[in-house]
Amino acid sequence: MNKYTKLSPLAMGLSIGIIWSLSFVSFCILNIYFGYGAGVISALSALYIGFDLTPVGVLIGMVWAFLDAFLGGLILAFIYNLFVR
Repeated sequence: MNKYTKLSPLAMGLSIGIIWSLSFVSFCILNIYFGYGAGVISALSALYIGFDLTPVGVLIGMVWAFLDAFLGGLILAFIYNLFVR
């Protein structure tokens, strides 16, 4: 009897993608209004193509952040399910 439950890779990817993209936008807003985390923002702009601190740039960065975290969650759940067997 297997007492561990498998994870849904799609659900894991979507949940982590949504959380990271909303956190990303919140972090951008904190930087715009309070100047918080300028170094992290410059690192993220090097990572996510098209991201800058403009409304369109933040939207582009949000899409990249979602895709990045979605794929990470998908892979994480897939690897977890391999070890549950």
